[in-house]
Amino acid sequence: MSTLNVVFMGTPSFVVPVLEAVERLLPEIDGRVVAVYTAPEKPAGRGRRLAPSPVGEYAASKRFAVLTPLRLRSEREVARFESLGVDLVVLAAYGLILPAPFLFGPRHGAVNVHPSLLPRYRGASPVAAAILAGDRVTGTTIMRMDEGLDTGPILEQREVALDGTERTPQLTDRLFRLGAAMLEDCLPRYVRGEVEAAPQPDEGVSVVKRFAKEDAMLDWSRPAIELERRVRAFDPWPGTATVWRGERVEVLTASLGMATDAAPGTVVREGKGIAVATGDGSLVLGQVRPAGRKAMDATAFVVGRPEFVGAALPS
Repeated sequence: MSTLNVVFMGTPSFVVPVLEAVERLLPEIDGRVVAVYTAPEKPAGRGRRLAPSPVGEYAASKRFAVLTPLRLRSEREVARFESLGVDLVVLAAYGLILPAPFLFGPRHGAVNVHPSLLPRYRGASPVAAAILAGDRVTGTTIMRMDEGLDTGPILEQREVALDGTERTPQLTDRLFRLGAAMLEDCLPRYVRGEVEAAPQPDEGVSVVKRFAKEDAMLDWSRPAIELERRVRAFDPWPGTATVWRGERVEVLTASLGMATDAAPGTVVREGKGIAVATGDGSLVLGQVRPAGRKAMDATAFVVGRPEFVGAALPS
């Protein structure tokens, strides 16, 4: 049997375990990684020097060929991909849409590790969407990609129970680690032709957008339970914030408070803490970060700004 030429495509730190899983599988599938595609270097740190993506850094440490195209649809990029003689693409949080030659040129196609129970939460923000919705169960799907947005047939799917305290970074890491374990079980059988891909059901389809900076502002007319989920879901992007005296105050952590008769947006004392009245209940502020300052407890924020209590925050 000829050597299986594998391309991995991914960018952030939480998909490095998926690349590690592919690496561990190489002897079993008689494969070799012929290239790793990842996002181009970006300025980072105080000096704003160009730094590779986490996947790019890891791939370079393993002496894999690292490719960082800005786009894939040019004739040049398609020709370079085809010159690699790729048999299989494994993708996890890469960041670019794959054109048809990348999807259908390899004899085993392109396999994607997606952190939701497809067809629920297709698109760019599946982990945050599950937290926002208050889901009690989410999971990871491995699918064979087609030209649709996360619409390809499913190779394997596993569930994860949620307890309502999850934040997006930790849950994302958990779901991709699960995906790495799933890949180790599924991929050898897939390349041997022992896995039958199942079409996604027509019921339960939802698509989630990439959240924007404007989504960060908290609307105090909404119920506290919804706002508490937003604080957890929008960590680290786009974050959650309010405005006081014309300046942005980020809300980094929060918890559900008690019922209150105060108008939505009113800052109140609640026990030893600081809370904001909402459309239903109150939201107790934990860590906050004023513009240009370090994060601090809301109680410490009020020590230097006692007039914050009683303020009416905008919705």
